[in-house]
Amino acid sequence: MYQLDYPWLLAVLPLPLLVWWLVPAYREETASVRIPFFDEVAEAAGLVPTQGSVVPRKTWAQILLAPICWVLVVLALARPQYVEPPIEKTEPQRDLMLSLDLSQSMDTRDFRSPDGQMETRVAAVRQVVADFVKRRRGDRIGLIAFGDAPYPLVPFTLDHATVETMIEGTLPEMAGPRTALGDSIGLAIKMFAESKAPEKVLVVLTDGNDTASKMPPDRAADIAKQNGIVVHTVGIGDPDATGEDKLDVAALQGIAAATGGRYFFGEDQNQLAEVYATLDRITPTKQTTLSWRPRIELFHYPLGAALLLLIAYHLITWLWTGWRRRPAQPGEGGA
Repeated sequence: MYQLDYPWLLAVLPLPLLVWWLVPAYREETASVRIPFFDEVAEAAGLVPTQGSVVPRKTWAQILLAPICWVLVVLALARPQYVEPPIEKTEPQRDLMLSLDLSQSMDTRDFRSPDGQMETRVAAVRQVVADFVKRRRGDRIGLIAFGDAPYPLVPFTLDHATVETMIEGTLPEMAGPRTALGDSIGLAIKMFAESKAPEKVLVVLTDGNDTASKMPPDRAADIAKQNGIVVHTVGIGDPDATGEDKLDVAALQGIAAATGGRYFFGEDQNQLAEVYATLDRITPTKQTTLSWRPRIELFHYPLGAALLLLIAYHLITWLWTGWRRRPAQPGEGGA
């Protein structure tokens, strides 16, 4: 639509009329030649003497163009604009990092699928986590895989198709056979350092005990808390196992509690799906919509029209005056 950015300036349109009405004409006394037969001369010339100022006679072009140009100039000062349809941009208000344990034990076939079949832990995790990502359309999501060391697979992005593709390609031992839980949290903290999102959430899934980290998990949790990162932990291993395969429930609970998160345990694929459904509920998609309407300035059109009218008037006047004053050529005029 079209609009004026300063519509109040239209109030000055009657200003010339007010000036003409309120301000008297300029008067100036000048010397003159007195002649005793002035009345006879005026009568012979067909003039009617008047008193006061001498006001030059205006042409019809001046009478017409002056108000038109004034209106155009005032319209340009009022800043006409064409306002285009609104453009909306959605910005995420939460960055979500998924950290997946891909140690050797993730190849263990002890997870029961909904149809009763036994499948590997990594296969169950791939399916459940991919479904979780599909429900997070308003969040930027990143992905970390950890084993002997943590590796960033996907930086924070709204391209969830890429995240799902990387999840589908995860394999046990692709990051090494051991478990570096603390270091994975440390890597997530580094990746969150550039995040401008008001909320930062890390979901860590592991099935074993931390045996490879240089940074203890509890220390990593303290640093995450200092950086405003909420860590939710998900355990899917066997708490009754021994050695590296034993799920350290106390460590996972401590990490979650220290950062304001929650600890979950997924015993089979159905229960793991319920865990991620719960995570989806307690961290709902959060985004804000920014809207603005582009504006195209149009003031140059009325201003240019006023300028062209004035140029055309003066050009025509100059040509007409020159033609009137040119010397008469032989054959022109009377006999």
